[in-house]
Amino acid sequence: MALETLLLDYDAAIRIGLLLGIFTVMALREAVAPLRPPRISKAIRWSNNMALAAVNVALVRVLSPLAAVGVAFYAAEHGAGLLNIFPVPYAVAIPLSFLALDLSVYFLHLLFHAAPVLWRVHRVHHTDIDFDVSTGLRFHPVQIVLAAIVKLATVLLLGPPLLAVITFELASTAITLFNHGNMRMPAWLEQALRWIVVTSDMHLVHHSIVTAETDSNFGFILPWWDRLFGTYRAGPVAGHARMVVGIESFRTERELWLDRPMLNPLLREPAARLRSVSASRITMEDEHEQRFAG
Repeated sequence: MALETLLLDYDAAIRIGLLLGIFTVMALREAVAPLRPPRISKAIRWSNNMALAAVNVALVRVLSPLAAVGVAFYAAEHGAGLLNIFPVPYAVAIPLSFLALDLSVYFLHLLFHAAPVLWRVHRVHHTDIDFDVSTGLRFHPVQIVLAAIVKLATVLLLGPPLLAVITFELASTAITLFNHGNMRMPAWLEQALRWIVVTSDMHLVHHSIVTAETDSNFGFILPWWDRLFGTYRAGPVAGHARMVVGIESFRTERELWLDRPMLNPLLREPAARLRSVSASRITMEDEHEQRFAG
């Protein structure tokens, strides 16, 4: 309980420190050993992705009284949730809760792709036409609110220990930056890591311009759900270094500016998303030629 109290007392400072620390480490790693060369100025992308993140951070602070940790505390105090109704050893309840929370995020992510109205909101994350640590900050505020509602409902239904919720929240902050990193790592290490955590190579596939690849690798922290439910894809047909990132209908630099992702859910997607896996043979070089031809 002392640990939980400490984490609660310094929650904001720990989260901000973790966010800045992981972002800095990932940015340095990307500078030293990038997997893919940047297609767009980092100054443009990073400033706008960070501005969008600032909007979301402000929103989260407004909603903080309804945060998952607060609901977990309420559930513990009132005996609400399955783990409070049916007592489970503390040492079992923590990993079980972590698994349940991550599984709920997996299914929500799947729903964001399957339901057209939710895809309009989620596609903001996919309209980034480069892929690096700043992409992990690029989410529409409506998605942040919807994800928070689902998380709160999951916590209330489950009644997890406070420590499990705090651990999951901190892991979420770290992993969402880690698995968006544009970094090269030894193949043996990446292959080993992807059995225990969603790696950047694994998640990069999910940002492919090709729908068959976009609609795969929905895992957030743990990679097991994709393997279990048949949505796992080892890599893009074009290869990680040569695949094209983004959405076919939103590929101009203008889409990166803050007002565009904020308004994107209201825009019609004029061109059909690519449906053939073979279309992933479009490479970064092909795209470059098409963009600047004529």
